[in-house]
Amino acid sequence: MFITKKFISRRTVLRGIGAAIALPFVEAMVPALTATAQTAANPLKRFGVVFVPLGERPGYWTPSRTGADFEFTPILKPLEPFRNSLTVISELCNPLDGHAVSVAAWLSGSVPFRTIAENVRAGTTIDQVIANKIGQDTPFPSLEVATEDFTGWIGGCDTAYSCAYMNTISWKTATTPLPMEINPRVLFERMFGRPGTSSQRLQRMRENRSILDSVREDVADLEKKLGAKDRGRLDDYLGNIREIEQRIQKAEQQATTKATVPDAPIGIPESFDEHARLMYDLLAVAWEANITRVFTYMKSRDASQRVYPNIGVMEPHHAMSHHGNNAEKLAGLVKLNTYHASLFAGFLERLQSTPDGDGSLLDHSLILFGSGMSESDTHSRLNIPTLLAGGLAGQMKGNRHIQAVKETPIANLMVSLGNKFGCDLEKFGISTGTVEI
Repeated sequence: MFITKKFISRRTVLRGIGAAIALPFVEAMVPALTATAQTAANPLKRFGVVFVPLGERPGYWTPSRTGADFEFTPILKPLEPFRNSLTVISELCNPLDGHAVSVAAWLSGSVPFRTIAENVRAGTTIDQVIANKIGQDTPFPSLEVATEDFTGWIGGCDTAYSCAYMNTISWKTATTPLPMEINPRVLFERMFGRPGTSSQRLQRMRENRSILDSVREDVADLEKKLGAKDRGRLDDYLGNIREIEQRIQKAEQQATTKATVPDAPIGIPESFDEHARLMYDLLAVAWEANITRVFTYMKSRDASQRVYPNIGVMEPHHAMSHHGNNAEKLAGLVKLNTYHASLFAGFLERLQSTPDGDGSLLDHSLILFGSGMSESDTHSRLNIPTLLAGGLAGQMKGNRHIQAVKETPIANLMVSLGNKFGCDLEKFGISTGTVEI
């Protein structure tokens, strides 16, 4: 059992001018003589979504065997170390094909209203339903992030559907799409820089000072109340924040000296790889400190023309996705899909190595990783790639490939996901039932 002489609140925040840093869970937050089992019985549960654009290459994603001990296909191979935390689900489908509608329907389980005007309508997405259930006691009920700038994408984007359907995966209501934050600095300041005035925060950034400088007194006072184990945990946590901050500062310095992308917001790394890893790391810290319990992360737009020179993929993603069975394009797609899986594996490793109560962040979380289409050449809505990662405090088994009945609506999975978080859903969008997960 935990035996501590001093008890600190789970809501304790380190405060300074222009800074408010929430704390990770430490043993001193458990009242003296509270049994470990009592705190382990109700760990904080977290939900995340990672969207990868333009599908996953059929034949290289779905395992051929169902049940336990399935084989890891080429795209899934980077995730093999996390086998016992993974569930692959095949044969789920979206209601419509096409870029805009598949994105909007994916988490909403709805059929979007066809329009290029402002009267867009889809449905409240499952992340927001879950956030309404588990996220109301955190500074941010949910966080929505991306790694591609959607500025300028307005009007009609795809088969007479509004760009609004393709610029986000999260909808607060059926008529309220939520913007996705792409700038790591902005996200960092939202998470840790709330108190004080904007001018004070700007002054700190201009002087290249750390956000931790202004909370040193609070840190020193807190350390006096902590045991050796908790002090080590606090040092690791603050060290992670500082390391992320330094990476953001480096990106800002590069942006001011080398303007390779006109009008790019300062603070966004030139390298997609670093940008993606920064966002993943910020989300991991947000979970660790209970800043939020729900996030959505959109890697790129579904018609993205991004190139990936760091892995040798120089053809724009969307152009390459319409491969026409060209061997070179197909090889590029598999390489790109595998790369996104490897980035996700890095995130899972971070979660697995972060203590959380009697387990890890990965043990107590559930993350949906997937896309709104399968075969990109035809925009196929069938058998869309779907993966669940995390133990959700013992509610998820892992090491499974579940094959649903063909053309099971993705909305059925959303019902099951919501109910895992206590949402008591009977119907969601166009659902016809549930998926046993």
